[in-house]
Amino acid sequence: PFDIARQWQREQTIFGTATPPYGWHYTPFFLLVAAPLALLPYAAALALWQLSTLALYLAALSALIRRSAAPSWGWRWVLPALGFGAVFVNLTHGHNGFLTAALFAGALANLETKPLLTGLLFGLLAYKPQFGVMIPLALAAGGYWRSFAAAAVTILLLVLTVTALFGVEVWTAFLDASHFTRTVVLEQGSTGFEKIQTVFSQVRFLGGPVALAYAMQALFFCGAAFLLVRLWRSAASFEDRGGALCLCTLLATPYSLDYDLMLLAPALVLAVAAGSRRGFRPFELSLLTLLWFLPLATRGFASATHILLAPFAILALLLFVLERQKA
Repeated sequence: PFDIARQWQREQTIFGTATPPYGWHYTPFFLLVAAPLALLPYAAALALWQLSTLALYLAALSALIRRSAAPSWGWRWVLPALGFGAVFVNLTHGHNGFLTAALFAGALANLETKPLLTGLLFGLLAYKPQFGVMIPLALAAGGYWRSFAAAAVTILLLVLTVTALFGVEVWTAFLDASHFTRTVVLEQGSTGFEKIQTVFSQVRFLGGPVALAYAMQALFFCGAAFLLVRLWRSAASFEDRGGALCLCTLLATPYSLDYDLMLLAPALVLAVAAGSRRGFRPFELSLLTLLWFLPLATRGFASATHILLAPFAILALLLFVLERQKA
């Protein structure tokens, strides 16, 4: 999976010579999921993957809603959760956005009551490490040391399990392949800059040099980290802290595609829960509606204008969260 030339050859053998290369850009941890699925026929594996992770997404959102929202919500949240724009993007790509959203939502839902489970779920996000960099900062700032330790132990156990099953060489293969991911996929935008919904991609999409793109992304990373730590150390509500973690995670990484905007789902749930109790600020409902629909439109809009809407809309929602702390 970490040899792009051999993988592309295999893809063409299965799906035809017109098939473009679809790279495997994940840590070896994700082989624990992919290897069992590979034992099934393609259609069966795809259906099992999509339906199981969709179910996890809905179950985790349900737990998060029970933790945060008013009881009057009932089951009315299901249709907006299924109609969320990123759901359709994720389904048409057969991707892992449902799993990412489920792990975040499930971890946040159990943060105060089951710290070890929270750490386990956050630790499993190591399969997509660019979405895990803000988590230890938040847990440390909030004093959730049991969850912090549980996440670290989870990652250690994952390392040992993967090494035992696939061999030490899987790590060197991954590190070698990461050069291709960084240079060709991210910096050169072979995937398409219109698909990568980050500040880094915005700079490159407008023709900016790689160094400037990294500098701007570093600025957003440091700003997001500072704001997140400050918020998690404060007396901010659970909804605001949890929503900010999802939003800062998306702002901090240089590599996040439109199907990764599934991570907005728990952020939207928490924003609506907070607004339902304390009132919505002017234009906040309009922004939430835009973010609910945005994943469906952002790629097409970017192709036509070279403007990525998602990073700016995410930043706007984060500013609403921060503004609420002054009230």
